[in-house]
Amino acid sequence: MSSGDGPAWADTVRGLARRVIGPAAEPVRFAARDGGERAYAYEAAAGVLTIAATDGVSASVALHHYLRERCGVSVGWDTVLPLGLTALPDAPPREGTARVGEGYYFNFCTFSYTMPYWDWADWEREIDWMALHGITMPLAVTGHEAVLHAAYSALGLDDERIRAFLGGPGYLPFQFMGCLDGFAGPLPASWLDGHRELGARVLDRERAFGMTPVLPAFTGHVPPELAATARAGRRTWQGFETWVLDPADPLYERIGAEITRAQIELFGTDHLYAADPFIEMIPIDADPAFPGAVAAATLAGLQAADPDAVWLMQAWPFSYQRDFWTEERVNAFLDAIPDERMLVADLWAEYDPLWGRFREFSGKPWLWCALLNFGGRTDPGADLRSLPTGVDGALAAPSPPVGIGLSMEATRNNPVFFELVADQIWTEVPDLDAWLDAFAAQRYGTGGRWAEELRAAWHGLLGTVYDARGVRIAPDQFKGVITAAPSYAWIPDGPAELRADAARVLWYRPEALARAWERLIEVAEHDRDLLAGPLGHDLAEVGVAYMARVADRCHLDAVERSIELGAAAGPELDRFLRVFDDLDRMLACRPEYTFQHWESKALAHAADAAERELLADNARRMITVWGTSDNPLLDDYAGRHWSGLVGGYYRDRWALWATGLDQALHRDPGRALSGRDAPEAELRERLRERAELFLREGPPPAPRDLGDLATESRRLFTAYAGQTSPLARPADHDR
Repeated sequence: MSSGDGPAWADTVRGLARRVIGPAAEPVRFAARDGGERAYAYEAAAGVLTIAATDGVSASVALHHYLRERCGVSVGWDTVLPLGLTALPDAPPREGTARVGEGYYFNFCTFSYTMPYWDWADWEREIDWMALHGITMPLAVTGHEAVLHAAYSALGLDDERIRAFLGGPGYLPFQFMGCLDGFAGPLPASWLDGHRELGARVLDRERAFGMTPVLPAFTGHVPPELAATARAGRRTWQGFETWVLDPADPLYERIGAEITRAQIELFGTDHLYAADPFIEMIPIDADPAFPGAVAAATLAGLQAADPDAVWLMQAWPFSYQRDFWTEERVNAFLDAIPDERMLVADLWAEYDPLWGRFREFSGKPWLWCALLNFGGRTDPGADLRSLPTGVDGALAAPSPPVGIGLSMEATRNNPVFFELVADQIWTEVPDLDAWLDAFAAQRYGTGGRWAEELRAAWHGLLGTVYDARGVRIAPDQFKGVITAAPSYAWIPDGPAELRADAARVLWYRPEALARAWERLIEVAEHDRDLLAGPLGHDLAEVGVAYMARVADRCHLDAVERSIELGAAAGPELDRFLRVFDDLDRMLACRPEYTFQHWESKALAHAADAAERELLADNARRMITVWGTSDNPLLDDYAGRHWSGLVGGYYRDRWALWATGLDQALHRDPGRALSGRDAPEAELRERLRERAELFLREGPPPAPRDLGDLATESRRLFTAYAGQTSPLARPADHDR
């Protein structure tokens, strides 16, 4: 192993080691390692661990591999830190080389759905996780609102107008993407100052590890005042109208340069900039050459301020609006940018890879990314079996990706999926079952205790919720009745579509999921100390997986029994609503599964009563109606199985539905969905009123007299899985 005088990143990685390991990290030594590829080597003897690496991220990966391989413990989002190791076991020399040059992380949406209200402690922990998992290229948008404020101030807009344009703090990333402006705001002045400082601190730490952060860039979206005096067009995203400049207007390049200069002044630069001038909106000009004009103007604005600028472009529009984005249009767009000036992120490659369709993006460097989670859904599910094959296929392409990315819209869900993606930045996974065995052992760090139970539980999950081969896990698919908007739309034609929805999300045998759940419960009952860490998260997540399907079944039972009786079926409706109460109790045992936790993080930023009201509104609105209570386009998009929502907001909505069911069944079917006094219209109005009440008052108090998570999980299991299963797996879903 080579040694040096102490690489520049050594103190940063040493700090990570102390936070992760505790006092036992003192005898960890770091040295530089030469080489053109990211690589590391480690060995440990006589209580001293020596790591040589090409860079700080590679050194962090080496530390994590040592902890996993020699200490039997991994560091996940939910791991209790420091680990509390008392000594560092010996390890023979071990070397590793990255399979790809870059590990990309985040999606613009992640900054709204996971971390809009984070403080430095949250970010420090996250950056440590990033380094340990090989992330070298994180998207960094924290504090970008200060950049826009500075740029638009230079262009002559006053403070009050700019903050009104920026809108609410919880929605800023959607403002940065050009989806909306002036919504749920105005932005508090105190937020600007605090997050400018937080953003700088985040970037300083990422760069100290040797990461190259990707900063936002201009998308053409401008305030109405500027659009009024320029060539511009209006466009609509999910009911929100915004103005976008025509690239032929000189103001397009000027504003792009102004924003880039302001950003460099406030935050420095690593010459990587993310902008999607289209996102989920059709360009304002249908001419096939128009996207190329947008591309040229966007790059020109960047290069006017930073001649070394490289543009990172999310390929999401090419998937989301594939009918518009023909090969001709995509090629016109890509060909307008020199290859060395663009990096393309294939954002949903685990399900809808675009790299094959567009011939590895016509020679542009590109990233293979896994998205999976939209909006922060808490109902787990993924296709683990196909993931290594998908990555290996991309790496074998004529022009393979330069990096692997995690581009989820929200983190803290499906950790097994995202750990598997991150591992493949450095390591091939030829045997998923063996990988899963190691994952289960290292995730809980029990040193062999409960090994067989945990292994069996995880293989049960691999054969059920994580065997979603061929399943489209997307926001426009049915996600379960708990977070769905109640409706009587099925009445005229009967419940056939409800049955199809329930079957669509039950692609596995529910009894196998119940067995996996019970094994996790048994381990928790015997070792309650594990509940504070990943086991607690997994118990909640698997409990949601099972109970969400119970709710689907109970809802269908209530509908079918009511049709049979010709009236609302009271016992079946009561059982359906009881599911919400019982699940809410279990979720209340785990802080991150409570709405109160989310809202309290938001309110921590309030400087006065007015800001407290605005931040509470943002926190409540994003997770429920998203936009306004009379605009259903994004209603429940980010709906989550959280205590306070499940037993409060969602249960109340379904209780309103149950109350009106008898009346709906007795209406003339031809009038059931129309007319001023029709049951469906009445229900929609009552649901709108309920949403407005939640936005004003928030969730109900947490359940009382709770046991711990093991106790509440056992209570649920006994009530719903320990007796005759309420679920029936459709016969045509056999594999």
